[in-house]
Amino acid sequence: MLPEGSLKDSVILVTGGGSGLGKSMSTYFSQLGAKVVIASRKQERLDEAAKEISDLSGNEVFPIACDVRSIDDVESMLDKIEAKWELPHVVVNNAAGNFISPTERLSANAFDAIIDIVLKGTKNVTLATGKRWISKGLKDRNFLNIVTTYAWTGSAYVVPSAMSKAGVLAMTRSLAIEWAKYGIRSNAIAPGPFPTEGAWSRLLPGDTSEKLNVINQIPLRRSGEHQELNNLAAYMISPFAAYMNGEVVTLDGGEWLQDAGQLNFLDQVTEAEWDMLAAMTKRAK
Repeated sequence: MLPEGSLKDSVILVTGGGSGLGKSMSTYFSQLGAKVVIASRKQERLDEAAKEISDLSGNEVFPIACDVRSIDDVESMLDKIEAKWELPHVVVNNAAGNFISPTERLSANAFDAIIDIVLKGTKNVTLATGKRWISKGLKDRNFLNIVTTYAWTGSAYVVPSAMSKAGVLAMTRSLAIEWAKYGIRSNAIAPGPFPTEGAWSRLLPGDTSEKLNVINQIPLRRSGEHQELNNLAAYMISPFAAYMNGEVVTLDGGEWLQDAGQLNFLDQVTEAEWDMLAAMTKRAK
């Protein structure tokens, strides 16, 4: 854990900050003294999350509804942040989406749904924020992008996500070189499984998750704890990591070394189980 006040007065934007890992990271940043902005599409969920985080940290959290797929939404969000506080010192690109499915079962629209959020959305937020930082001569800014290990290995059954995350990782490394002269760092974290309770049961139908025994794909034989990711993220965006640039840090219990972080083991899923998963996905929309 970082010392108390390590992020004091830093304005930190977390996309996808209203739930899951984004909410966990936002909570820890706020506890370290940051002025946290959480963004996602649903204002009601954001308002609830902001109150929960603020109650825990004692610091104000600014919730803004924003569809990162829309550059106009992103520009409007930045205007609101600048009007309330100032432009972010840090952007955590965490908004994401995914389908676990045989690729031949996916429509072109399904591909676009993932690419638009993960790749286009990250591009929109990064480009809009970076341009403002550069035009105003603001230094000591940084991006932290949440990717996956299959961004560099590839993986079956998550092809739209793998394509998109690979693009985000390439952008991370490219901008680490190009924008360093402006005082802007770009780094990434590639988390392994950090599920909330029952996550695999929701992702995989019936007893599939038990049959596949997903935890056995991880050498440490456990999933990650949210605070472990929070600690790493807070360090990477803090002044303690001022010399870290262009890095992707894997936090997965050794999973990608054992199985390349891939979901190729899903070959064991039957056609009937894929039908069940497709039906579950439609009901969840």
